Amino acid sequence: MKTVSPDAPPLHTEHDVVAVGCGPFNLGLAALASTVQGLDLVVLESRPELRWHPGLMFDEALLQLSFLADLVTLIAPTHPLSFLAYLHDKDRLYPFYIRERFHPTRREYEDYLRWAAAKLPSVRFSHQVEELGWDEARQRFVLKVLRGDGRRLVMTARDVVLGIGTEPTLPPALASLPPGKRIHTGDYLHRQTDVEAARHVTVVGSGQSGAEVALHLLQRNLTGGGAVSWLTRTMSFAPLDYTKLTLEMTTPAYVRYFHALPQPTKDRLVAEQWRHYKGISTETLEQLHDLLYRRELETGLADVELRSGVAVEESSVNGAGQVVLRCRHLDTGETFEHTTELVVAATGYKQRPPVFLKPMEGLLRRDEQGRYKVRFDHSVELASQVSGRIFVSHADLHSHGVAAPDLGVSAYRNATILNAVMGREVFALPQRTAFSRFGLPEVVARPRPQETPRSTTTATPMVPEAAARPLVARAPEAS
Repeated sequence: MKTVSPDAPPLHTEHDVVAVGCGPFNLGLAALASTVQGLDLVVLESRPELRWHPGLMFDEALLQLSFLADLVTLIAPTHPLSFLAYLHDKDRLYPFYIRERFHPTRREYEDYLRWAAAKLPSVRFSHQVEELGWDEARQRFVLKVLRGDGRRLVMTARDVVLGIGTEPTLPPALASLPPGKRIHTGDYLHRQTDVEAARHVTVVGSGQSGAEVALHLLQRNLTGGGAVSWLTRTMSFAPLDYTKLTLEMTTPAYVRYFHALPQPTKDRLVAEQWRHYKGISTETLEQLHDLLYRRELETGLADVELRSGVAVEESSVNGAGQVVLRCRHLDTGETFEHTTELVVAATGYKQRPPVFLKPMEGLLRRDEQGRYKVRFDHSVELASQVSGRIFVSHADLHSHGVAAPDLGVSAYRNATILNAVMGREVFALPQRTAFSRFGLPEVVARPRPQETPRSTTTATPMVPEAAARPLVARAPEAS
């Protein structure tokens, strides 16, 4: 790429919407926006290309959701950037049909994302947002951007969408370990030299990532690889709760109900509902058990140890260069030491702090825990002098519930954002998304026969979600 002198004057461009970050959520926003007439939306991504969890891109790993949870289908099933359109374009529609599996492989899903990005001129890679501020005189957001060729841009936008995603997190108990002694699951496949060299690898934490790493280590163990331990503080190696009526908690119907609840109630529910998004797929658990069973027929293999209900409280490296984990057995309260050579931390992700938002800090409204106050339409509450809106994706678990990180609600969220941006319904939002009814029954005025009513609130039977939805959904959008 040709480089430009850093002294060159910045280019100025104006847009309706600038979206920062190009993961599946903002890529889906660009896909839906591509069919909206009169909307100038661009997506900026600092990386030179789209990569989706490359450190966990195991060959046969499956997406945990149906192909219908693509960028567009659940809102616009005939959209030219649907997963089926991708299969058709790649001449793989019949093989996918014969395969008879609803869930694509993770590699295939990434290839689909890259295919869609290549068809969207609004997606711009190697564009690093350095600063985002508000110009009160022009009533526009101003973004200072550095391109991969060294050219600086100044972009203005009426609205902004943040989709910068998350970053790996380590608990304090593991953070003090030297980098050579620990790997986060997000980097696991990039650190295979370290894994191969270790005679004993311990996975700390569970969830789907931890289970897939444990599965990979068990396969290696069966072919003569090192010892494997798997420790998790959860009371069991728990499966994702993918039963049908429970899955209705990842639908727009539940999102509408959840958003209207008091924040302490939301926080309690998110903590209680961890198995909706932090459990392990049943298929992965079955594969793990199959491998453990196969080991019964082998001799001379290195040890394998699985322990649940164990919290790692401290870590250190001893004089022999081994990692020593100080653990607590949660049922008994007793402590013990666990020695290993390498730790793989399946300890999840946290919100990536957007450094470029520093000029906006005094204008963003946050709750007592420092989280954005997010309206139902996914816009953040801002100071009154800001007429533009900042929408967020992947930063709304506390406000919109356990569906927030789910790809299945992504198209719905993006359609909601685009409707808000356009000030009209450019995408019809689904009205019936769940059989379950999550709130209280509706109450309407109905006087008793031959009696002058003192109250106008008597109970009536529950109404279908389709009839009740506007009463629930529009109020937060108007706030």
